[in-house]
Amino acid sequence: MIRIDSVTKRYPDGTVAVDRLSLEIPDRSITVLVGPSGCGKTTTLRMINRMVEPSEGRILLDGVDIMQQPVNTLRRSMGYVIQNAGLFQHRTIVDNIATVPRMLGWGKDKARSRARELMERVGLDASLAKRYPYQLSGGQQQRVGVARALAADPPVLLMDEPFSAVDPVVRKGLQDELLRIQGELGKTIVFVTHDIDEAVKLGTMVAVMRTGGRLAQFAPPAELLSSPADEFVEDFLGADRGIRRLSFFPSAGLELLTTPIVALDAPAEQIAARGSADVPYLLVTDLDGRPLGWGAPGDLTAGRIEAERLLPYGRPFVAGRDSLRAALDGAVLSPTGWAVAVDGEGRAAGVVSQQTIGEAIRGAHAAAPAAPAAVAKAAR
Repeated sequence: MIRIDSVTKRYPDGTVAVDRLSLEIPDRSITVLVGPSGCGKTTTLRMINRMVEPSEGRILLDGVDIMQQPVNTLRRSMGYVIQNAGLFQHRTIVDNIATVPRMLGWGKDKARSRARELMERVGLDASLAKRYPYQLSGGQQQRVGVARALAADPPVLLMDEPFSAVDPVVRKGLQDELLRIQGELGKTIVFVTHDIDEAVKLGTMVAVMRTGGRLAQFAPPAELLSSPADEFVEDFLGADRGIRRLSFFPSAGLELLTTPIVALDAPAEQIAARGSADVPYLLVTDLDGRPLGWGAPGDLTAGRIEAERLLPYGRPFVAGRDSLRAALDGAVLSPTGWAVAVDGEGRAAGVVSQQTIGEAIRGAHAAAPAAPAAVAKAAR
């Protein structure tokens, strides 16, 4: 566990970057520091590995004051990932990843073997091993940065806005990859971001910091969204925090209808039988069961359904795995108001209406326990 005990960072000109911050960062979890610019997120992260020395207070790692350890030893026990990866441009990808093991005295072959193993773990093709950073995309470079931080198998991983410089699609992929890796390795991760959506998605615990380096609230994401500590936290979470909270309600209990689903080669009697007043549209799938779009029963001709004339089906959600937020998003994006559920292979598993999703949301809210007081709150 990392314990930050009444830590203050004051610079010679009198600027206070972090003000009496106290946090207990649990082992084998992702703790996210989030807040506006100038709130001391990065300064706090850098104090953990002594890139910045605290002016007051203590930081304990497994009960030992980090000031009692040689700084190089401390830093080598912590992986560090920054924005834009910070790779050595003159070294190949495999040698970039092998940097810390080589510094620790590993032989070249052993270090490179470890690097290739980690390339696979972070989703990098082995063919990239001998390339240089400039030959990789931004997302690939960030994966290299994560692999390099993991190379010596450190118990602690510090990440300073590592995904903020890539586009939203790549960023989502990197977030998913980090969660997958964390599920396998169980590191103690401290992650800095200014993006509340990223904080809510990744964090086991989220520390919201206010300008001036003071803690506003420290809580699990679901509690943060349901019970903001004060107006500052509520404003920072944004007007759509209720929608974000739906990410913590599973879609597993949704009642899916399969009767409104027909294949491209469906016979006339099946098309007629599956249309009803309750479901004014039918979901058409290809011959493998993957959704193609919506069509009104009267417009569908047996054996000659034209896929290009179908209405789009919006964004599907994975039945039983995705949240009610994903299901609601699918229904809102669908021109018919019905969401499409798919299985893990992308085949249609059923459809569900906005009304049914709304009922599930009301039921989930009613069943959710009242959120306890925040783990830590700053003075207002």
